[in-house]
Amino acid sequence: MWNNVEIGIDLGTANLLVYSKGKGIILNEPSVVAINTQTQEVLAVGLEAKSMVGKTPANIVAVRPLQDGVIADFDMTSKMLKAIMRKASKQLGLAMRKPNVVVCAPSGSTSVERRAILDAVKSCGAKQVHVIEEPVAAAIGADLPVEEPVANVVVDIGGGTTEVAIISFGGVVSCSSVRIGGDKLDEGIIQYVRKSYNVLIGERTAEQIKMEIGYAPITHEEMTMEIRGRDLVNGLPKTVTLRSTEIQQAIQEHMLQLLESIRSTLEDCPPELSGDIVDRGIMLTGGGALLNGIQEWLSTEIDVPVHIAPTPLESVAIGTGRSLKFIDKLQKATV
Repeated sequence: MWNNVEIGIDLGTANLLVYSKGKGIILNEPSVVAINTQTQEVLAVGLEAKSMVGKTPANIVAVRPLQDGVIADFDMTSKMLKAIMRKASKQLGLAMRKPNVVVCAPSGSTSVERRAILDAVKSCGAKQVHVIEEPVAAAIGADLPVEEPVANVVVDIGGGTTEVAIISFGGVVSCSSVRIGGDKLDEGIIQYVRKSYNVLIGERTAEQIKMEIGYAPITHEEMTMEIRGRDLVNGLPKTVTLRSTEIQQAIQEHMLQLLESIRSTLEDCPPELSGDIVDRGIMLTGGGALLNGIQEWLSTEIDVPVHIAPTPLESVAIGTGRSLKFIDKLQKATV
């Protein structure tokens, strides 16, 4: 019982999720670490650390060690994983001695980036570590028949990357990975507010704006939201009212790039599988699937049915956990 604990980890740019075979998702926290720069000691991880972003004294920094879906700071990622594993074993109520772990990597990641993910997880005391491709995990988590010879199209819009993949027979037939995700949309909003209102806002405010009044390029009833930031002219705090149509403009360019990557992946699809796509449509997973109006917008732009996964944010983590059953098949398909 103790030695064969099996867990799946979704090592995301924005969130880190841990899935355990018996209990489902046992941990879902932001991928943020707060560290004391003088002693290099980890002060907080996850939600606690996220609440410190942009609000800490000089000797404490809250950082996100994963950028664009891959490890940007190896030591920090290892420290974060160790702390997360401790939290997870508390949740499970048992000591995780040498668990078997499945962790996912973006389909566009290099062998060096995958090696870094493997090493980071192994440094936490994992016995066996399997790396599977993120879109495959997302498809499994969204209840798509991955092992069957039919085309399953998954669009996984994460924090750092968007993965578009056509999966058939347990493997990726064609895929594209663009480094556009929730973070880029937040950046677009920060830049827009700065240019139009001369007000500087933080990442967390930008994320709230995106969640509340961010819209894909469709016509909708206008909404407004009050935000606070720093006036760049006199340096004092200032309140601004934003309209949803403005935010739509601010993120439109990124949305069009995302559409382009979906189109180019569908163009690379073998003709035999194209028929399946017309019938079955595409599945949206990841946090970006929760953007207002994205389902209608995509279905009008690419003329195929668009579905949103039952739990878009958790699809990849659920998929990594479930994939333990047929990991050997998947390994063969990806090698």
